[in-house]
Amino acid sequence: MKCIAHEEKIFQRFPLILLQTFAFRLDNGPPVCFISSMMNNQQTRRARFWPTTVFYGWWIVLACFIIGLYAGAVIFYGFTAFFDPLIAEFGWSYTEVSFAMSLRGVEMSILAPVVGFLVDRYGSRRLALWGMITIGLGFILLSFTKSLWMFYGCFILIAFGGGGCTAVVFMRVATNWFKKKLGLALGIITSGFGASGLLIPVIVRLIDDFGWRTAVVILGVGMWAIGIPLAFVIRDAPEEYGLSPDGEKLEPPAPAEPGEAKGETDEVSFRAALRERAFLFLAVSEGLRMMAVGAVVTHIMPYLNLLQIPRTTAGLIAGGVTVLSIVGRFGLGWLSDFFDKRHIIAISFGLMSLGMFALCFVDVWWVMLLFLIIFPTGYGGAITLRGTILREYFGRAAFGRLLGLVMGVSAVGGMIGPTLAGFIFDTLGTYYVAWISFGIASCFTVVLMLSVNPKKQPT
Repeated sequence: MKCIAHEEKIFQRFPLILLQTFAFRLDNGPPVCFISSMMNNQQTRRARFWPTTVFYGWWIVLACFIIGLYAGAVIFYGFTAFFDPLIAEFGWSYTEVSFAMSLRGVEMSILAPVVGFLVDRYGSRRLALWGMITIGLGFILLSFTKSLWMFYGCFILIAFGGGGCTAVVFMRVATNWFKKKLGLALGIITSGFGASGLLIPVIVRLIDDFGWRTAVVILGVGMWAIGIPLAFVIRDAPEEYGLSPDGEKLEPPAPAEPGEAKGETDEVSFRAALRERAFLFLAVSEGLRMMAVGAVVTHIMPYLNLLQIPRTTAGLIAGGVTVLSIVGRFGLGWLSDFFDKRHIIAISFGLMSLGMFALCFVDVWWVMLLFLIIFPTGYGGAITLRGTILREYFGRAAFGRLLGLVMGVSAVGGMIGPTLAGFIFDTLGTYYVAWISFGIASCFTVVLMLSVNPKKQPT
């Protein structure tokens, strides 16, 4: 019985053992010695968990980056490549196909707050693993679609899985492992979703060469092959291994003075945070932001095809929108470690607004270039900055729940945007009204974020 229990423990930690054996340089001898000590001594296991030179939080950031790279392409940004094949096969309208993305938004608007509560309680690794399994299953079932309702049902399943491997989960684990370098860490993680645009031409090629049904099976199996092993790399808190955020040694807590709260001084309770202007304005801004982003990433290829731009070129442009958002995700996230986060996120929303207006004239090459510079930079920066602002104003104790609510509001915007843009096109025969309306809404978000009071420093 002891032998069986011993083998079960080794099996449960097998992904970590592989990672450390082949990727890390350990201080304490060969892998066999490490495995033996890990099974028999809790304190030694924690000490030998760490590589000699690299803070483990950065390995978690790398794993989240790769998962986001793949998941962002297959769940969100790559959907635009399926528009024309689905319409050609089933004869559905633009509104009906767009509504699938809206259903994904409905589920994630409901699920994101729940994920926030679950990740605060059960940790990021379990939810990430659940997400990988469910997304892969949803895409495989999508290949059997024969009706519009079955199509919608598969997207609902994918949405449930997407809740386990989106910003709520990854940003939560990042706020546990980083504080001073949180903007940089979140910038790298969210850049994975931005870099997913590199895979859009690959998805287009898969669809054109094998058909959309075979393509979704390949994408689903790929999610299992890539996402499941990387989910085991995630660890929920550095304190479990004798460290504090950013890799500093964890010192024994000093005796607290009478009436002094334990833990970090910037912690705010969940209920108190809900009454703060910073949280309310950020949530509204995120909802308006995702209306614009959801409409653009969903309709960019059909819109460019109407402008007589070849499908292959349109796919490259759609991918460029997400890839170039890395400039904002990483660059503006890094700047937020040094400058007022309210001003940085206001800049990002302003760039988004200008980009929406420029989208009306992208048949001119230099306007297209301008759009590809300012719009992705703006919306990418906002993705990173929502996490850094929540962490700065409210701490990390209720971070998952607060970010889940913000993501829920954001998902509602992502539900409205694509469907509204599709309805406007079906009714008026043009996308211009949609782009101008979303541009005006983005201007309003700039005003909201500049109206937030500066963070009060502890005295």
